[in-house]
Amino acid sequence: MRCLLLYDIPSDKIRKKISDSCLDYGLDRTQYSVFTGDISRNLQSELFLKVTDLLGNEDGHIMLIPICQKDWHTKSIQGEIPVSSLLVA
Repeated sequence: MRCLLLYDIPSDKIRKKISDSCLDYGLDRTQYSVFTGDISRNLQSELFLKVTDLLGNEDGHIMLIPICQKDWHTKSIQGEIPVSSLLVA
């Protein structure tokens, strides 16, 4: 099942760890703090537990939103983000 994971986290260190975790689970970066991918509900739950553990009691928030295939195919997109702008140093 597709999912959308997004976060707003002030700490660069924690944000980087969460970003790496999303990539480790096979999600694709859609925007700087937004990832999408097609992973099982079990993996979605596992990833959410991992990233919320990384956040701990620090400031910020994380949302994971499951999206069914039907709804995913009805998404609307305007414009594209150049791949080079998504690379994190």
